[in-house]
Amino acid sequence: MEARDFLQRSLAQVTAALRDTLVDEEMARRRGLLQRLDARAKALGTLLLLLSAGLARRWEPLFGLHLGVLALAMASRLPLGPFLRRVWLFVPAFTTLVALPALFLTPGEPLLRIGLGAFSLGISRQGVSGAGTLVLRVGVSVSLAVLLLLTTPWPALLHGLRALRLPQALVLLLHMARRYIFLLLENAETLLLARRSRVMGRLPPSVGRRMTADMVATLLARSYHLSQEVHLAMEARGFRGEVRLMELPRFRWSDWLALTVSLLAGGAIVWMGR
Repeated sequence: MEARDFLQRSLAQVTAALRDTLVDEEMARRRGLLQRLDARAKALGTLLLLLSAGLARRWEPLFGLHLGVLALAMASRLPLGPFLRRVWLFVPAFTTLVALPALFLTPGEPLLRIGLGAFSLGISRQGVSGAGTLVLRVGVSVSLAVLLLLTTPWPALLHGLRALRLPQALVLLLHMARRYIFLLLENAETLLLARRSRVMGRLPPSVGRRMTADMVATLLARSYHLSQEVHLAMEARGFRGEVRLMELPRFRWSDWLALTVSLLAGGAIVWMGR
């Protein structure tokens, strides 16, 4: 493998990750429907809908909830294509593996029979319905979480989670992890760009592997010092474990209305999905 091609691909992936992070922050500050709501209302409403999706046993209300999530994404000025890719690009791959045995092990009305020599496997209608419901439930849950993340600035989201009595240690961990990952990606981009500028022509595979190992070791060493610098910098700016906003938001009538709609929608989903 040519070392320059490897560095170029790695640099492109790191740059794409940084670009996606900046795009997410830009979408969270758009003048959309959900962006105008308080983070506490959105977090509590999302929690209610997640609980209702987990309690629903039929696919019809879950499908209706998913359509509602897509409508909210469009009303919040989110691009529908990238939103769907984030949700459904990985959900079917992992959830289908978990739900696959239910197709053959769930008894019920035969829908399809697959012959394997002296043996045969039958797929029941109830098995297809159960597996589809599981995949749809996971997809709806992921779409709700993605919608919350894309419509809420990160500090406001952490403040909303803390208001819901989420443990302070967990909120601090989430805050530090995001800040640390973002700075680590910037360091990786700088390191890859410096290495790429010093590579000309084709290198032997052994040299490429040694260069990659050295680069990973350097990045790990930088990440260790970076974690200490990030923590000290945050403490120097007055951070004591609590996420504080410059302007504390107040609950408005629109926030109460959103919570009421979430509660009614969640109750309807549980009732229809019995």
